[in-house]
Amino acid sequence: MRRRTWLFAFVAVLGLVVSGVGVLTAEDVNPVAAATIRGESVELYGEGLYRFDTVFQAANNRSTDLVTLLIGLPLLGISLRWAARGSLRGRLLLLGTLGYFLYVSTGYAMGAVAYNEMFLVYVAWFSASLFAFGLVFGSFRPLPAQFEGLPRRWPGVFMVISGMATLAIWVMDPLTGLVEATPPKGLDSYTTLFTHALDIGIIVPAAVIAGIMIWRRRSFGYVVAFSLLVLEALLMPVITIATIFQLQLGMSFTPAEVIGPIVGFSLLAGSAIWVISVVLRRIPEVSSTPGNSMDKESPKAAI
Repeated sequence: MRRRTWLFAFVAVLGLVVSGVGVLTAEDVNPVAAATIRGESVELYGEGLYRFDTVFQAANNRSTDLVTLLIGLPLLGISLRWAARGSLRGRLLLLGTLGYFLYVSTGYAMGAVAYNEMFLVYVAWFSASLFAFGLVFGSFRPLPAQFEGLPRRWPGVFMVISGMATLAIWVMDPLTGLVEATPPKGLDSYTTLFTHALDIGIIVPAAVIAGIMIWRRRSFGYVVAFSLLVLEALLMPVITIATIFQLQLGMSFTPAEVIGPIVGFSLLAGSAIWVISVVLRRIPEVSSTPGNSMDKESPKAAI
């Protein structure tokens, strides 16, 4: 682990820089009307780091920065410290936390955020998160024996349901655009529906595969599930805070448009937290002997 601590520290430092700059440069909105290449009219945020993002997306970015700063980074530190002590529970939680960082950094680097001065930092954060996630994910081969006997029915069902719910949420906009022969909702000034592509192409199949594996008593399904569960849990505060920001910025929503996503993602997050707690409680605590690390796989495999 000591030989790789620098990589986890790099992820944390870059996450601190990205979220810190995003929070500190969140100036008052100064909407700027702009025309997209498709001839539509949109309002850009107009100030600060996210001045080239739409008002809607800038609020999402600001919310994500705040959640990363206040929840994501502390959780990364706690899980890393826990895992470094040889805890299998800590290693699972670290995997999930890095899954959140990988998801967010991928969006920032690949197009969910309009290009700005932080682009190279976003790319570095994405790269560090990707390799850190890969190292931890790969450390579960061979799979520790402690995964045997974990509950399978409800965790498996939840993962399949969450995957299908995610598909239902994100597939509607592009399908509606195809049927109506119009740009899909949410495209605005962006070139593609990046978040839709990421969720439909990766998150949905990963969640469904994890659920099926768990249901069939294939213990590695829990590892796949944990790579998604922390992300699912943190979506609730991200969506809730983003909605508050959007309302403060003068965006108008119907009561259903406000309540629906918050309630829906709260249920998803609450269920994810329940699965995390159930699985972690059922896994025996494991402490490593001095010198154990991801470089040495054993039943006690510790980071």
